[in-house]
Amino acid sequence: MAADPIHQFQIIDLFPVATIGHSQIAFTNSAAYMVAAVVVIGVFLIGGTAKGAMVPGRLQSAAELTYEFVANTIRSTAGNEGMRFFPYVFSLFTFILTVNMIGLIPYTFTVTSHIIITVSLSLLVFLTVIIYGFWRNGLKFFKLFVPSGIPIYILPLVTFIEVLSFLSRPISHSVRLFANMLAGHILILTFIGLMFILQSVILAVFVVPIAAIFYVFEVAIVVSIQAFIFAALSAIYIGSAIEPEH
Repeated sequence: MAADPIHQFQIIDLFPVATIGHSQIAFTNSAAYMVAAVVVIGVFLIGGTAKGAMVPGRLQSAAELTYEFVANTIRSTAGNEGMRFFPYVFSLFTFILTVNMIGLIPYTFTVTSHIIITVSLSLLVFLTVIIYGFWRNGLKFFKLFVPSGIPIYILPLVTFIEVLSFLSRPISHSVRLFANMLAGHILILTFIGLMFILQSVILAVFVVPIAAIFYVFEVAIVVSIQAFIFAALSAIYIGSAIEPEH
């Protein structure tokens, strides 16, 4: 593993796809790992649900638990009407979880460590909320920025804060995932890189257990929690488009 902790975050062009003017569009390692994640998800879900056994096996149980977990998250945040967005939120959760897990395999690439990816995902959620909010509620969607029961003399200030909070959603939504994945990977690789830089066996005795603890922490908590938080916030934001007055 490279001693440079930033090495695994570099985007590499694998082969050119098209040329527009003076700009070349290439298929990158980032795109390759995203395609790999979609393949893994497809194999997992199709393989887990193909038999439809009354007594599910391990793979089917895992697929059903994933379904129920996301469904319960949507119902608790966006209500039963939010279930029409289940395929979208489920896709977000499984995609982010899968690319996060793949990124923890040595010598692989961490897709969600790039802000352009997390911003793209969060902007999709943001635009979905706006488009569906106006389509469903019309001008009543603006009730999202005017909470009921607020005294008239502080209403302009509260409305300004609500608008600012709404516009900052894509920033907080994307940066949270990006920063956690980037920081966690850099921390692990920095500890491991110290052994190669200093070439000390004594240091390795202390560094390896610490790096292992952080690695387990990343696998067990950070990777899955960040996928859940992103999906749950997406469901909450969609819920605000369904019932803006709430």
